[in-house]
Amino acid sequence: MRKLKLTELGRSDITTFKSSDKHPIVVVLDNIRSGMNVGAFFRTSDAFALEHIILCGITPVPPHKEVHKAAIGATLSMDYSHNPSVINAINQLRTDGYTIIGIEQTDHSVHLNDLEWPQGKIAIVFGNEVEGISQEVLSLLDQAVDIKQYGTKHSLNVAVCGGIVLWAAINH
Repeated sequence: MRKLKLTELGRSDITTFKSSDKHPIVVVLDNIRSGMNVGAFFRTSDAFALEHIILCGITPVPPHKEVHKAAIGATLSMDYSHNPSVINAINQLRTDGYTIIGIEQTDHSVHLNDLEWPQGKIAIVFGNEVEGISQEVLSLLDQAVDIKQYGTKHSLNVAVCGGIVLWAAINH
């Protein structure tokens, strides 16, 4: 066994990637505080060829030092926009035909491994690192999803959670 060189990985250049087909998934980041977490979402969204990222509220927007550091160039390959209001962003996504899924522990959440993924366009909402998804946003979701956990902590880091959920979304 040997480690592959970057030139052997067969990755697209940015121009080719931007014009390629994407998974019809929009990532909605609602008041994420950490630029490192935001950058990780850019990198993960690029890796999985997702359609778009919407940065809402206080979520850091490129150019931002921590976002760029963690994204390692994915801010150039991923389409993104900023919307000050997550409510407005979700309402527009619904108008555009997206099913809205939020990642949150609720009394009606479905475990990720039990989720029957909807067909068509999906928007996945990830909430603030401390507060999660607000009750106001929860009322707009079509589905709440959580990740079954077995330890003592109550939640995962939002970027780690994003990697798990987004991988599941494209591989269901």
